[in-house]
Amino acid sequence: MGFKEYLKRKIIVYLLTFIFAVTLNWLLPRLMPGDPIQIMINSALGLSPQEREILLRFYEELYGLNKPLYAQFVSFWVALFKGDLGYSILYRAPVSRLLKNALPYDIAILFPAIVLSWVIGNWLGALAGKNKRYDTYMMPLFYFLASMPYFWFAMLLVYFVGVKAGILPYQGAYSPNLVPSLSLRFIVDFLKHWIMPFLSLFVVMIGSWAIGMRNMIIYELEADYVRYLEALGASEKLMTKHAYKNAILPQITGLALQLGLMVAGAIATEIVFNYPGVGVLLMRAAMSQDYFLLQGGFLMIVISVLVANFLIDIAYAFIDPRVRASYTEG
Repeated sequence: MGFKEYLKRKIIVYLLTFIFAVTLNWLLPRLMPGDPIQIMINSALGLSPQEREILLRFYEELYGLNKPLYAQFVSFWVALFKGDLGYSILYRAPVSRLLKNALPYDIAILFPAIVLSWVIGNWLGALAGKNKRYDTYMMPLFYFLASMPYFWFAMLLVYFVGVKAGILPYQGAYSPNLVPSLSLRFIVDFLKHWIMPFLSLFVVMIGSWAIGMRNMIIYELEADYVRYLEALGASEKLMTKHAYKNAILPQITGLALQLGLMVAGAIATEIVFNYPGVGVLLMRAAMSQDYFLLQGGFLMIVISVLVANFLIDIAYAFIDPRVRASYTEG
């Protein structure tokens, strides 16, 4: 099987997975008990029963929820192919606009936190895997970081750095008296609000990456091919280099998955810091049964996870000679 055939099979598998996942994401909110239109109308005070009934029929027709389920499903796919994600029941605004406004905040804190923690965590883990003395001192710290919930560390930062020391702001993505722009004043203010949410994720993530890399390095250094290299008189540097190449592969997969899930936001961190990301948006959508915002958010997550996995599948073919051999020889 050549690379083109391998690529074709992967594309078919990912397309089928996309259709199934998006269908499930469309269906699940509708299986939840309750009615989003009723919830919205109940929040309006002073309505008579007749007015409530008129509003109920109006909004059901407006959102297409008075149609049979199969008709709603067809309308969903037709709208999706046109790039229309629907209109949020909760925020009364286009879903695409809500997601477009929230996503940059998640990327701003999650992308650097994931990538930098991956680089530093793997480096620290590789050092621990090779050096037993260093391993003895560092492993308890890695386990402590890995077991620490994000929200707990975030709350510590808020209390000590934000409230007690008053060094950094701890609420929102920027000061309420500013309007988002590329001015120096706004950028400085944004960075001040960004530091603590970033640190709360970055520090905790280091522990997990380091533990994973440390265990993989130890496993690879004990593998037969390393013993064989040792018997041939290879230098320690060469043996470590080969062990590191194999040990980093699962970590690359983990990195791709983390980056793929980045668009889902970090709900706990966003709640603690009142950060306007996708995570909080989806949580509020779930609590209000906002079908359209939920399915729009889930669609974005599905696409990003599948794209990340697809890219890593292709990258593996170039990184790992065993994968490359499986499609060139098989």
